[in-house]
Amino acid sequence: MIEVHQLPKQPPVLQSVWNVGSLLYYSAALFVVESWFYWDRFRHYYEQEELWLSTFWFGSVLFAFSHIFLVLMDSWSRYQNYKRIKDYLFVQGFKPKIARLYSGSKCQRTAFLVAARELGLEQETLRYYRRLGVRWYHFVPNFMIKDPLFMFKSYYWSRTFTEKYYKSKFDYRALGAQTVA
Repeated sequence: MIEVHQLPKQPPVLQSVWNVGSLLYYSAALFVVESWFYWDRFRHYYEQEELWLSTFWFGSVLFAFSHIFLVLMDSWSRYQNYKRIKDYLFVQGFKPKIARLYSGSKCQRTAFLVAARELGLEQETLRYYRRLGVRWYHFVPNFMIKDPLFMFKSYYWSRTFTEKYYKSKFDYRALGAQTVA
């Protein structure tokens, strides 16, 4: 267990939410812009009565618009991972076995790194991920490369978009305030 007096100053909850999901929030904003652009193209060709082009652009609208919600669901799931990881790290300290569970995707590594940073374990985590060969530019999740039919597997949907709500076992801001006082 990490000693309470060693606990770094804890950021506000919204800052942690942002830090865990910032890449996903940028993606959501991009999909909003894409949706608007595709909608504009769809309307243009619909008004021109171009059936094939309006069908193509409407399909593009549906694709981009649905991704807004998928990305937001993914960010919510990563935040649940972050809370679970932070509790685990606080009680157990850094363990490579657990870090490896979250090494497969950029978003899951980010959740792990944010939790580790907030507990003063970031350097140890970064060293471990470097030893695994993980670099900052590894965005495509490993499972997508290993299993091209991942979208048809339940593990993908449950682990990516529908993580169960996790209630943190500790109030880190209160614990951090104790170390300052």
